Formats: sequence, C-alpha cells, structure tokens
Amino acid sequence: MSPFRWDVLLAGFVLALPVLALGLRGDLTTEEVMIRVLWCLGAGWGAVTLLRYASTPRTRPASQKPDRPAGADPTADAQHSPV
Repeated sequence: MSPFRWDVLLAGFVLALPVLALGLRGDLTTEEVMIRVLWCLGAGWGAVTLLRYASTPRTRPASQKPDRPAGADPTADAQHSPV
C-alpha cells in the first residue's frame, strides 16, 4: 500500500495538526516540526494499514467450504412425517 494514498495522507494530516499548532505557536523549531510531521505520516500509514487489515473479511480455503449451498435448509435432509 502506497504511503501517498488519500486516506493515509488524511490520517497523517489529522495526526500532524497538534504538531503544526505547536510550530505556529513557536514551541517547536521548523526542523523539529518537519521531522515530527514525517513521523505523523508514518503513524497515519500504520493506522490505515491496521484498519484495512482488521476490516477485511476472512475467506475460507477451498477445502473448508460447506458441501451444501448457502441458502439450503439444514433440516431438509431429515425424515419428517407429514402433518
């Protein structure tokens, strides 16, 4: 996954807002702000990667798929007497 995707850049920008505010206030030098903004981009990439991994549905291997179709009634095979 590219670190320059829109969702990664957005997450990095949100994480960098406090750093930018500290830079504008004068608490951090320009060099410190730029280094920390790069760390925020890396943290945004990590957060988006983790969220994408956690939200991706798992797929079953072909050997573990059920024999009957998904919509089949599991009680259809049982012997029932007519009402």
